[in-house]
Parts: sequence; structure tokens; C-alpha cells
Amino acid sequence: MRMVDIIRKKREGGELTDRELAFFVQGFSRGEIPDYQASALMMAVFFQGMTRRETAALTMEMAHSGDTVDLSQISGVKVDKHSTGGVGDKTSLICGPIAAACGVKLAKMSGRGLGHTGGTVDKLESIPGFQTELPREEFFSIVNRTGMALIGQSGNLCPADKKLYALRDVTGTVESLPLIASSIMSKKIAAGADAILLDVKTGSGAFMKSREDARALAEEMVRIGQGVGKKTVALITDMDLPLGRKIGNALEVIEACEVLRGKGEKRITELCLELAANMIYLGKQAETPETAREKATQAVASGRAFEKLCEMAEAQGGDSSFLRETEKFRLSPVKWEVKAPKTGWITALNAEECGLAAMELGAGRETKESEIDLGAGISLLKTKGDFAEAGEPIALLYGGSAEKCRRGEERFLAALELHGEQPEAAPLILERIEKADP
Repeated sequence: MRMVDIIRKKREGGELTDRELAFFVQGFSRGEIPDYQASALMMAVFFQGMTRRETAALTMEMAHSGDTVDLSQISGVKVDKHSTGGVGDKTSLICGPIAAACGVKLAKMSGRGLGHTGGTVDKLESIPGFQTELPREEFFSIVNRTGMALIGQSGNLCPADKKLYALRDVTGTVESLPLIASSIMSKKIAAGADAILLDVKTGSGAFMKSREDARALAEEMVRIGQGVGKKTVALITDMDLPLGRKIGNALEVIEACEVLRGKGEKRITELCLELAANMIYLGKQAETPETAREKATQAVASGRAFEKLCEMAEAQGGDSSFLRETEKFRLSPVKWEVKAPKTGWITALNAEECGLAAMELGAGRETKESEIDLGAGISLLKTKGDFAEAGEPIALLYGGSAEKCRRGEERFLAALELHGEQPEAAPLILERIEKADP
């Protein structure tokens, strides 16, 4: 069997066999298939797609390309949560502690930033001392003690996906339904949780731009979860504008603390309460979704959820004083004010352009080798639905140089639309999917 024949077959729209997919995944994992051939196949898949059978087969091959995790040493129901990525998406830092405060066990392996979207591991590493690489026994011990732990993907957990994940980012093949579904679900299956909650984003800042594509991705992942006996629920949520008021690693940790202290923006607070409620329900800590939502709300109001975040940070070597006194975070040295170019209501704030603006500031990766500036990013003073006078500050940019901030401002203004009428508020949670046809 030759890799070039597999590439040609998929390029011409053929359906790959389980044996061909196994040859590719195993060969790429072992380093026998070079990046350029893997890139060629990813591009062929991007244009030709995959059948349900191919996607399921690719998922299982990647899930078993390395170690799988046995979470039986952790007591209780283990619920995993994953977002398909977005701009300003710090939901794992918020809904995780809420769910853990209500008795759910969260043993989560997270990723780094991909394209214009942020990664949970990068955000956590902005907390001084926080360790995202832990021995497995210590990982289990922290979850048993605190209810949750968030670490980076293990070196030998889904190694095929880890290599493809970095490659897709720099070859223009991120936005492919079968590649996203197999990437996410292979990690979730290998990570060993009892149930899985998926937050599938749609809109300008998401990989799935249309609601129809987001639904197709959600159903595909729920179908894969069902196929391996894991209770899987997906929420389809809006990512047409940035989530919350802050974009960038340290800035998003700061905002997560604000939400957990009951002082967060309404939109991100509502989403995180809904995500946490679904985790609580899947974790069998509430009999109905309604009582789960009540428990989530009370966990924030009582302060227990914020204390859970601090407890986890301390257990993983982090300095929790930064969470309690967020002004201690070191942001990038150049602070740049963006002013409204004219008077009007903000009717659009394109999430993808905002994410690209944050990348210009240094908060994201352009290549898989790129280093990021953990203190770079954007703080929104105004967002969609707000009124701004010409010359009024609407955002603060943080970057390592004036030139980076100048480029970031140019991108940010490209995301902005101002008009004479106030826009209607768009729903944030669009759909909930619990079952999918086989």
C-alpha cells in the first residue's frame, strides 16, 4: 500500500477503506509518512469530505494511535466538556469550576490555540506557576481531591491527532467537518470520560460559519459518542461576535474570575451557566435540567465556584493570588486606545476579525512553532448593541510594540460596523442535540 495512492483516491472523491485509514494514521504516528503527504491528504479531505463510516473509522484509529486513559481511579461520574473554538471563549475556566462545585468530576485534557481561536492550555499558563503537564497519577489525585483538573494533551494520547492538529492549523485545512469531528472525538474517547458535553460554535468567529454546518458537526460528534456508548450532548451556540469582553490569554483568565465572582457580562454568564447545568445533569448531580441550572446559579452566587477555580490552580502549582487580585497579571507593555470612527450603534463586531486582531497583537499563533505573548489581547469597552460617540474609546489593545498595536487596530476596525439603529439582540444558545440518527 502506498500513501500516494491513498491521496489520489481521496482527491478523486473515493471512499477510503478502514485498512487505508489505518495505514495512514499508524504510518503518520510513527513518522513514516511525511508532513507533506499528510497535508495533501488533509487538503483532499477538505475538498472531498468523508462518509460517516470514514469519519468514524478515522476517529477510532486516532483514538487508539497511542495510550487511552482509564479514569476508574476517580470516583463518581466523569464528564468531559469541549468547545469547537471561538474568540474570547474561556468557558472551560468558568463552567468547569461551577460543575465541580456541584459534585461533577472533570478530568479534562485541553489544547492550545488554533488559528484565530484561543486554547485553554495557553490561558492557564498565564497563571504564574500553573502546571499543565502532570504525571497521570497526580492528575487523578487532584481530580479526586478538588473535583477537577485541566491539563494539556498527554504526549502519547492520540499522537496522530496531536500531529495533525498542528499541521491543519498551518495548511488551511482547519474548517473541515470530518477532520474537526474526528479530532475532537478521538481525544474525548481516549480520555475516558463517562459523558461528553460539546459546545459547537457557529458564526463569523467559528470554524463552522453556518448554523447548518454546525448542526451537521454536532450530530456527527453525538453519533460517534453514541456509537461507543458514551452519553453525548451538544449545544449549538453563537460565535458571531467575541464571547465576553476580553480576548487574549491573561485577559480571559481575568474575565473568567469576574464571571465566577458574579460580576461578568450577562451573555457569557448565561452561556456558562447553561453549559455547567448540562454538565451537572450529565454527571447525575441533578434529576432535571431545571434543577441543574438552579444548582449552577447557586454555586456562583455562594462563591463556591470561584473557590473551586482557586483550589484547582493551587493544586496544579499556580499562584491563586493572581486570581484573587487580577490586577497582578502582567499585560503587554503597550496599551493602545481604539476610538469609534463615527457616531452610531455597534451593529456588528466580526469575531474572526477580532481574533485576527488579537493575533496581530501577539495573542495567537501564525505557525505551529510561533510563541505567543500571554499578556497580549483586546479589552472591549463597547460591543454589539452599544452606542458610541465619534472619538469615544471602544477598545483597549495590549501589545509588545506600537507597530503591533497599529496593525491590531487596523484589523479591529475592519471588524466594526456602526449604524443609526440599535440592532436586535441575537440568541446565544441556538439548539441542543442529544440524539442523532445512526
